[in-house]
Amino acid sequence: MATIEECRAALEKLSDNMQTAEGDVRTAAALDRSVSCRITDLDITFVGRMTGGRIVVQDTIQGPPREKAEIRLTMKGDDLVAMVNGELNFAKAWGSGRVKLEAGLRDLFQLRKLL
Repeated sequence: MATIEECRAALEKLSDNMQTAEGDVRTAAALDRSVSCRITDLDITFVGRMTGGRIVVQDTIQGPPREKAEIRLTMKGDDLVAMVNGELNFAKAWGSGRVKLEAGLRDLFQLRKLL
């Protein structure tokens, strides 16, 4: 099972990847939205903001998020680490229910370029 530190590192790596993206991916990464990433097996949620082409984690809280973020991810820690490392395909994980992504329709269309 991935640790909190490994999950935080995976989010930082995802943020770094977004920062260096180009074209449509860079446009999608430029959204300015509140973000939460719930790690179910650790019973924690990373909360922050997608801004300036990065994900900035502002806090780690125990349990589910207190407020509903504009972009919400839910998954196990191992799945987050595997996705960021290229070992798990997001579309397949999402289609099988291993990963849950919730956002407004317009944001979903933009985010699909990232994922």
